[in-house]
Amino acid sequence: MKITKPGHCCLLIEENGVRILTDPGAWSTAQNEIKNIDLVLITHEHSDHLHMDSVKKILQNNPAAVIWTNSAVGKILSEAEISFSLLEHGQSENFKGITLEGHGEKHAVIYQEYGQVQNTGFMIADRLFYPGDSLYNPKKSVEILALPVAGPWLKISDAVDYAIAIKPKIAFPVHDAMINISMFSGHHGIPKTFLPKADIEFNDLREQNWLEV
Repeated sequence: MKITKPGHCCLLIEENGVRILTDPGAWSTAQNEIKNIDLVLITHEHSDHLHMDSVKKILQNNPAAVIWTNSAVGKILSEAEISFSLLEHGQSENFKGITLEGHGEKHAVIYQEYGQVQNTGFMIADRLFYPGDSLYNPKKSVEILALPVAGPWLKISDAVDYAIAIKPKIAFPVHDAMINISMFSGHHGIPKTFLPKADIEFNDLREQNWLEV
C-alpha cells in the first residue's frame, strides 16, 4: 500500500491498482490535479474535509470516480446533484477487490453541540484505519493508523493515548494543517518520542509526503 498526503486529511491510497482519495477539503488543493482516482471517501461535512468546489473538480478530472460516504454528507451531495453510495458505521463493502468498512457515528466533541455532525471512519483493505475527526476504536487489528494530531477537539496527549490503544504497526499524522509549519517539529515530536516505546513507528512525513507499507 502506498499512501500519499496532499494535505491535512486528504490522502491518496493506492492498493492493488485501486486509487482511493479521502476527504478533499478546503485546506489542501493538490487533490484538484490528481488523475485516475477510482473512489472518493468522505468522513463528514466540515469544510476541511468536504469542499464542494474541490469535489466538482475531482469529478471533472476523474469522470469514472465514485463517492462513498455517510447520509449526512450524502444529503449535501444530493443537493448539488452529485451521486454517491452509502458506507456508514457497521457496514462493509467491496470495491474492486478492496474491502471497505465504516466505523463510528459522531464527530469528536468540540464544545457542547457545536460541530457535532455524523462522522464515519474508514477501514481500508483491512490495513489502514482513518477515523476522520474522532478517536473511535474499531476494536480490531490495525496495521496503519492515520492519526489525527491537532484540532479544537483534540489534545496531543489524547492522540498519543489513542494510538497506543489502537496499537498499529505504523502511524502517521493527519488533521494538522492548522499547525504553523515552524511548530511541526515540536508538535509531531511528541508522538515520535512516545509511540516507539509502545512499538509503534511514527512517520511524520517530513522527509516526503508519502509512505509505502
